[in-house]
Amino acid sequence: MLALLWLMLLAYTGWVSPAGLAQATTSEDKSIFILAGQSNMSGRGGVVNDTWDGVVPPECQSNPSILRLSAGLKWVEAHEPLHADIDVKKICGVGPGMAFANSVLDKDSSLGVVGLVPCAIGGTNISEWARGSYLYSQLVRRAGVALQGGGTIRAILWYQGESDTVSQEDAKSYKGRLERFFEDLRTDLQSPMLPVIQVALASGQGPFIETVRIAQLTIDLPNVRCVDAKGLQLQPDGLHLSTPAQVHLGEMFADAFLQTLPIPLQSNAPKRFHNFVCEFFFHRPPN
Repeated sequence: MLALLWLMLLAYTGWVSPAGLAQATTSEDKSIFILAGQSNMSGRGGVVNDTWDGVVPPECQSNPSILRLSAGLKWVEAHEPLHADIDVKKICGVGPGMAFANSVLDKDSSLGVVGLVPCAIGGTNISEWARGSYLYSQLVRRAGVALQGGGTIRAILWYQGESDTVSQEDAKSYKGRLERFFEDLRTDLQSPMLPVIQVALASGQGPFIETVRIAQLTIDLPNVRCVDAKGLQLQPDGLHLSTPAQVHLGEMFADAFLQTLPIPLQSNAPKRFHNFVCEFFFHRPPN
């Protein structure tokens, strides 16, 4: 974080070009988070009658230390709606991702640059996320690309299940399918203890909401945590979280993730900063 602040200062004073600042920001080791699930993860906050109101709360504002992996597989500065070029068949609004990223940085600046990898698609059933499916393959592909520029996948943030409340068979099968999904992802991402933060539903598309919620609340896998969205404010459609609810959920995600850390992350930013200063001032090219 200190390195980034000094780079911004040097850019302001003309020592580093804006292009150089952007390159340094995107190439810095990142704390990477995968955002996956369905519409409440991709974000419908502020969307009414297929129109987003454009309201971005302070907790969701852009930050040079928060990047997102675009649909074109490029790191860019993150902004709402995070999933606009991913969940393209619906209008996206505010989701939990930006509030989460701002909150974790406020509480632990040693995370450095946060890299968000949006993967959520509205209306998807858990069966559509099984290993070998298009959505699963895209998630793993995007995660792999995210790692190429340097960084570590810190957690998967998962909010899905509304579609599985329609059928009793889907609701009863949900727990086993979800556990298999988490286990397969950890295997394919080569991180057997990767933290997973998942959400217990606030709403559903069918009558079997409680069956799915119980499945989510009773997942018994190591390093899997559940935050409960029940009671959070919904949009007029009765299905999607409102903008204030998405902000609150993002902060809940942040608190749950920080609890997975046995000790505060030890940033190597001072070391990088020291090396940068030495290389910059002792090897600065002549004018």
